[in-house]
Amino acid sequence: MLYPFCVTQTPNCYKISFPYHATLKELVHRIPSVAKNPKAAYMPDERAWRVSLEDKWYVDKMGEWAVSARICSRVQRSVSAKAVTDYTIPDLPKLTVPHGLLLEPYEYQKEGIAYALQHKRCIFGDQPGLGKTLQAIGTVTIAKAYPCLVVCPAALKINWQREFKKFAGKQAMILDDRNKASWHRFFETKCCDIFITNYESLKKFFVQGVKEDARFTLRSITFDPRISLFKSVVIDESHKCKSSKTQQSKFLEGICKGKEYVLELTGTPVVNNNTDLIQQLKIMGRLEDFGGYKNFVEKFCAGPKQSSNVKELNWRLSTTCFFRREKAKVLTQLPDKSRQYIEVDITNRKEYDKAEADLIQYLRTYKNADDEKIQKALKGEVMVKMGILKSISARGKIKVFSEFVHDVIDGGEKLIVFAYLKEVVMELKQLFPNAVTVTGEDNAIQKQRAVDSFQNDPNCKLIILNYKSGGTGLTLTASSRVAFIEFPWTFSDCEQAEDRAHRNGQKNNVNCYYYLGKDTIDRYMYDVIQTKKNIANGVTGTDDVVKESVVDMAMNLFNQRL
Repeated sequence: MLYPFCVTQTPNCYKISFPYHATLKELVHRIPSVAKNPKAAYMPDERAWRVSLEDKWYVDKMGEWAVSARICSRVQRSVSAKAVTDYTIPDLPKLTVPHGLLLEPYEYQKEGIAYALQHKRCIFGDQPGLGKTLQAIGTVTIAKAYPCLVVCPAALKINWQREFKKFAGKQAMILDDRNKASWHRFFETKCCDIFITNYESLKKFFVQGVKEDARFTLRSITFDPRISLFKSVVIDESHKCKSSKTQQSKFLEGICKGKEYVLELTGTPVVNNNTDLIQQLKIMGRLEDFGGYKNFVEKFCAGPKQSSNVKELNWRLSTTCFFRREKAKVLTQLPDKSRQYIEVDITNRKEYDKAEADLIQYLRTYKNADDEKIQKALKGEVMVKMGILKSISARGKIKVFSEFVHDVIDGGEKLIVFAYLKEVVMELKQLFPNAVTVTGEDNAIQKQRAVDSFQNDPNCKLIILNYKSGGTGLTLTASSRVAFIEFPWTFSDCEQAEDRAHRNGQKNNVNCYYYLGKDTIDRYMYDVIQTKKNIANGVTGTDDVVKESVVDMAMNLFNQRL
């Protein structure tokens, strides 16, 4: 009869016990913390060995080998039943191998990478803005955990593709209808080993069929056999799959089953209560580390708030599969302000293309006009049509932009949003009726009331402003996150808007998010206002100067098509 390989986790160590076997005894003596002093490590009263928490890898591998060699029946995990008062979370490990990235990570990011390399299936729980994407890419890069599947919100697919190129020099492929049947060939021919999709497309690319069972389980799903190719899965905004009842979370559970690396990224792993963790742990194959579903619910989801033994849960998570740093604790390593651009598809492409063609026709007329008076008359029309292009692009981004806003405020954080046009502000206000706004129609008292509400009311999570009325003078340090759905004409206006949060009283690094419409005027505008400040600085004089500069922008943007 075979006996289990028993692993008991305590606040300070693992206790491991197993049936006597010469090879197992030899292996336990090789564990670093045991090798230092085997006599002190052995506890004769319990017939168990005391092993450091840092030696988790050795414990796991030893248990796996004992089962595969048929010395033990299974690995049986448990937690010490003794009352625990010391829930001190150990420091994260140091990265001791070359990171291989094109950019140098901060020290805390290296520690996050080291933790993930050690634990392999874990949650990156850092506060937003601390670089979870870079840490995940660093982990996959060092581990060479390819092919890698990235699952993220639709609006972030292009951003993930760009970040892999930027940080690791790797080309990533976004899955679509054109490569649905052939994406695996790109891996087999060594052309690409990173593939990106969104939650809503999991069924399209990785599920062959779903049975109409009364109870929807993994057995109800027939998966595409190609999912076995993936060595790692990165799940961005993993709180989106916190419910075990949704198809997407079950699809992810099946795709991740047996994977060596499963990296979940979320600044808000618990949105409502501790039950939010159950499916996220299950997807990583970690729920058994907490005693299984029943034990987890009984111990950590009791009471009316379904959240009990919070300190112990935090300690258990941190020593098993979770790390989190707050901005305040790593602030000395961060720049005062950082910018990120997120390229997204617009929903009104036909309308945009038609308006762009109209503008190009006007520019041709302007370019070929010899008469100075005609050119001057056309300048105003070009300015108007450029504004129309910006407006169409902004409206086409509202759907994906609103998903980002929801992610931030639903996670309990505050957000500052800047728009250029009143119609965009109003449309966002309709989507988020509890938001406060600052526009040109507000008087000084109304503006101050909106600012005070955002600054002082914990329930007021969102303020929406336009540049002209809210871009200067106001203090909005209640949030360190500023998002831009559209841009003004000048760099200085952007910088002024960013500095509503980046000013005296702000205790955190300020993160600025610029949403760009793919293949629209946005990308060019962003380059102008962020990297060509000399152009923007010239746009501070009369209206004539502004118009001339805008016409130059348009001519440069569409030069090859004129």
